[in-house]
Amino acid sequence: MRVLGIESSCDETAAAIVDDGARVIAEVVASQNEVHAKYGGVVPELASRAHILNVVPVVQAAFDRAGISLADVDGIAVTNAPGLSGALLVGLQTAKALAWVTGKPLVGVHHLVGHLSAIHLETNPPPMPHLALIVSGGHTSLVRVNGYVDVIELGATRDDAAGEAFDKGAKLLGLGYPGGIMIDRLARTGNPKAVPFPKAMTAKDTGAEFSFSGLKTSLLHHVRAHGVPEGQALSDLCASYQAAIVEVLVRKTRRVARREGLVHVQICGGVAANSGLRAGMQAAAIEDQFTLYIPPPARCTDNAAMIAAAGYHQLVRGERAGLDLDAVPSKPLPRAEQRV
Repeated sequence: MRVLGIESSCDETAAAIVDDGARVIAEVVASQNEVHAKYGGVVPELASRAHILNVVPVVQAAFDRAGISLADVDGIAVTNAPGLSGALLVGLQTAKALAWVTGKPLVGVHHLVGHLSAIHLETNPPPMPHLALIVSGGHTSLVRVNGYVDVIELGATRDDAAGEAFDKGAKLLGLGYPGGIMIDRLARTGNPKAVPFPKAMTAKDTGAEFSFSGLKTSLLHHVRAHGVPEGQALSDLCASYQAAIVEVLVRKTRRVARREGLVHVQICGGVAANSGLRAGMQAAAIEDQFTLYIPPPARCTDNAAMIAAAGYHQLVRGERAGLDLDAVPSKPLPRAEQRV
């Protein structure tokens, strides 16, 4: 089954064509980093306008690279939740228009299920069930993956996501946008023990929940007291800040993996490209003897191949969306206590 995937939930306009949920035929991603850089973060209205300009050329470019036409795909998958309302609507309306004029089946894909599906585009994906840490600019969750479309959220952040902590921290330090990349780069030559940042909700009775708002506040107070450092001192500050985020993510993942009795763990989402997190999880995998799976960096950030992969499994099981499919800006994954 050949599926066209469209992703526009935040600030990347992407289209991809994937065979059988596993083989990428072609993909195109149009980044908006230059649009949002001067604001230090994503501006929703500007993101929507950029999607409007980019979506048709991006979809056409995907077909051109694949050397096929719209008539050659068997279904269309599009991100419809969660995300920025205007951004979601651009991709969603495009997908619905293509489905209407062709009669191709349409499915709406949860963005986080898309991230969970990115690893299945690799040659050695994790078996089911496994534990997944989804960590991005808008989401930080621990999820039990029982099947391609059977996922249960075990815990999530109660306030800010880890990726937001990286980006807001970088903005405070004047490092530009996207800031997580700059913090990671500077942290590689810094001392992670230079500044004692707090590590929230790491007690055993906090389960699989996260919190990063206090860490951001701690960085703010440090900068107000000492100013923004330069040179090696800036690298030390970035290394300490990153280490505080990574330690919480790794400690929680290890604890929940043991609790759930899962020996296969994947990390996905944009922050999964962070070198500190990768190194920390790799060390934990050796010590705890679980198998770690991480997509390549290009598959960690938002892309349409992961949406097409997730959509394939929904189409195979017979799911179909009508032309009344709507954007849902806020839609958490199912929680264990919500299962019937």
